[in-house]
Amino acid sequence: MDKVKKIAVVLNGFVHDFMTGYWLSALIAIHLLHGFRLEAPPVAATLAQIERFFFWNSVGAAVVIFATGGMRSFTYVDNFYGAETERTRRKMLVIKHVVLFVVIGGGSYWGYRTAFS
Repeated sequence: MDKVKKIAVVLNGFVHDFMTGYWLSALIAIHLLHGFRLEAPPVAATLAQIERFFFWNSVGAAVVIFATGGMRSFTYVDNFYGAETERTRRKMLVIKHVVLFVVIGGGSYWGYRTAFS
């Protein structure tokens, strides 16, 4: 059972990191498509639909990021690096996640405003 747990931890971390990259890529796609939409009015409606597709995909990615991140928090419970280092690491993780929560919130809001404008 220990081997299955280790595989699940690694898979969860992979999905978390992959979806974070996908979320950012979806926002980049929205940005690029929006620019094309402004440059090519004849296909603007089609590009707007594709922008919305990427927006909703980014929302799904954010949900997966939060879910796998929550699961990830239960896998880092050992004092692998020693008690002092673990306290510092956990403090830095909290700071990082507060910043990233603001980034995901702001980026998602921007994606919504751009895709639905």
